[in-house]
Amino acid sequence: MNFTDDTEEALRSAVWLVNSAEEPETLATLDDYAAFLADFPYSGRLDRDEAELAALRDLRPRLRGMLLAPRDEMAEHVNSALAEAHLAPRLVRHDGVDWHLHAVADERPLAERVLIETAMALIDVIRSDEGSRISICADDTCEALALDLSRNRSKRYCSTACTNRNAVAAYRARRAKA
Repeated sequence: MNFTDDTEEALRSAVWLVNSAEEPETLATLDDYAAFLADFPYSGRLDRDEAELAALRDLRPRLRGMLLAPRDEMAEHVNSALAEAHLAPRLVRHDGVDWHLHAVADERPLAERVLIETAMALIDVIRSDEGSRISICADDTCEALALDLSRNRSKRYCSTACTNRNAVAAYRARRAKA
C-alpha cells in the first residue's frame, strides 16, 4: 500500500511524537523540540516556546490512542478530533512540496494542526483498511510504536536498536542450540 507523501509524513510525525514519551524521553527540552521541527518541518505558526512544547507532549497519549485503535474506534477518534477543530480546508503547495491538503489554518496552534494532520492521515488508513501498519514494537521490552510503510509488510520494530537487539538475541539462541 502506498499512501500519499503527506499521509506518510503525518503518520511518521505522529509515531515519532508518541515514541518520544518512551524512555529515554526525546522531547524534554526546547532543543529536542527544535530537532523534531528539523525532522518534521511544519509550516505555519511556530511559537517554539515551552507552552508549545508542553502542548505537544500533552498530545502524545491522545495520538497513541488514535494510532493503535481498532478500525471502528479509530474512526471515532478521527471524527472527534475533526469535530472539535476549527477546520479551514484548502489545497496548498509550499516549500517544494506539491499540492496537498491543509485542514486547519496556519495560525492555529501547532498541537491542533498535528492532531488534525494525524486525523487526516488516519482517514486514508481507515479507508484502505491498513491499520495493521501501525503496531506496538515486536521487542518484548519496548512499548514504542512501529510504523510499517514497506511494501512487503516486514517492519516489526520501532527502531534499528530494537531490530538489532532482537536479531542478536535470535542469533545467540540459535548458536546455543547448535
